Amino acid sequence: MEEDIDGDLADIENLNYDDLDSVSKLQKTQRYIDIMQKVEEALQKGSDVSIHEVDLEDDPEYQLIVECNALSVDIENEIVIIHNFIRDKYRLKFPELESLVHHPIDYARVVKKIGNEMDLTLVDLEGLLPSAIIMVVSVTASTTSGKPLPEEVLNKTIDACDRALALDSAKKKVLDFVESRMGYIAPNLSAIVGSAVAAKLMGTAGGLAALAKMPACNVQLLGAKKKNLAGFSTATSQFRVGYIEQTEIFQSTPPPLRMRACRLLAAKSTLAARVDSTRGDPSGNTGRAFRDEIHKKIEKWQEPPPAKQPKPLPVPDSEPKKKRGGRRLRKMKERYAVTDMRKLANRMLFGIPEESSLGDGLGEGYGMLGQAGSGKLRVSAGPSKLAAKVAKKFKEKSYGSSGATSGLTSSLAFTPVQGIELTNPQAHAHQLGSGTQSTYFSETGTFSKIKRT
Repeated sequence: MEEDIDGDLADIENLNYDDLDSVSKLQKTQRYIDIMQKVEEALQKGSDVSIHEVDLEDDPEYQLIVECNALSVDIENEIVIIHNFIRDKYRLKFPELESLVHHPIDYARVVKKIGNEMDLTLVDLEGLLPSAIIMVVSVTASTTSGKPLPEEVLNKTIDACDRALALDSAKKKVLDFVESRMGYIAPNLSAIVGSAVAAKLMGTAGGLAALAKMPACNVQLLGAKKKNLAGFSTATSQFRVGYIEQTEIFQSTPPPLRMRACRLLAAKSTLAARVDSTRGDPSGNTGRAFRDEIHKKIEKWQEPPPAKQPKPLPVPDSEPKKKRGGRRLRKMKERYAVTDMRKLANRMLFGIPEESSLGDGLGEGYGMLGQAGSGKLRVSAGPSKLAAKVAKKFKEKSYGSSGATSGLTSSLAFTPVQGIELTNPQAHAHQLGSGTQSTYFSETGTFSKIKRT
C-alpha cells in the first residue's frame, strides 16, 4: 500500500501541467470506454427490467449500475482536475472570474463563450448564468487587470472546456441509466425522493452500500453547491441543501418549513437506502409508508394552533382560608394588631363632623377620637409587650453624654423609652480617674521644672 502511494506521488510530481493529456486521462481508459458503451446500449434497449430470481449481487444489471456509480465519482474528480487546469490558464485573462462563478461546468461554459474577448458587452451570457451574476461579471470585466491569452494557451483552454463539457454529458448519460433502473435497484429510496434524485444521491455517494452507511446529515448535503449571491439578500436562499431540494415533497412544502422538511427527507432517505442495500423490501412498500409519514408530518406542521379556550373564573371563597397557627403567628398578629386608637380614628359618627389636623376638614381626620359618642372619656395606648421587650433589651446599654466638657459633649441624651432627655454633663466627672482635666488643663496643676546638674 505504501509503495502504491509513493508511486502515485511520483506520478503527480512528473505531471506536465502544460499538457492536458498528462493531467486528464480518464476518457482514454478502456474502463471508461467499455462502461459508456454498455450504458448507451442499455439506454437504447429501454428500461424493461423485471425482478429476477437471482441474487442482487450476481445480477449483471446491478453490477453495471455499481460500475456506473463508481464511474460517476471518477468523472466528478476528473472534472475538478480539468477545472483547476482551466483556472490556471485563464487566470491571466480574467483573474476575478473564478471567484464569481464557482461551479466547474458553468465556469467552463463561460470561459468557452468569452474566449479572448475583452469587451463583455459583445458576449451574450444569457442562459449560462443568472442575470445578477451576468451583471457582476460584466462590471468586473471592465476593470480587470487581465491581458489577452496567447493563441496556443487559448486553444489548450478551449480544449479543456470541451473535455469538461463532454465528461459532464457522459455523467448525465450514466445518471439517466441509473435512474431508469432505480425502481429495481432501490425501490424504497425511489418511492421517497424519486428516481432522478435517488440516482444522483447514489452516484454522488458512490453506490447504494456507501449511501446506506452515510449519516443523514451528510445525505442532506449531497450535491450542495457554494452559492454566490453577488451581494443580494440571503433571506430567501436555501443554504446547506443538496439534491434533496429537487424532490417533489421539498418543492411543495412552504418556504418557512423547507429546512425541517429537508432534514426529515434526509433521515427517511437514509433509512430507505439501508432497507434497499439489504434487499429488505423489494416491493417498495416501506418507502411508500415513509413517504406517507413525511406528508402527514408536514401537514401537521401547517395546522393552525388550537383556539384558546375561555378560562372559567375561580370558585369564590365561601369558607375562610386555613392559615398556619402557633406561637409565632400569634406573636406576629399581636405585633401588627390594630390599636384601639387606630380603630376609633378609622370610624365616623353619622351626622357629626370629625376633627382634623388642619381644621375645616383639611389634613388628616381624627374620626371618633375625643368625641362624646365614642363611649370612652379618654383613650390611652395600652402597654405593648413589644415595646417592653425592646426597652428591656436596650436598658443594659448606657445612652447619653460621657460627662466630659469638651466641645463635642452634649447635655441632651437620646433614649428609646423617654426620647430626648436633659442631663448634667458634670454628674459623672468624679468617676473619671484620669482625663484631660486632671492632667494638662487642671486648675491646680503647675508646670514642673527640671534642674540641670
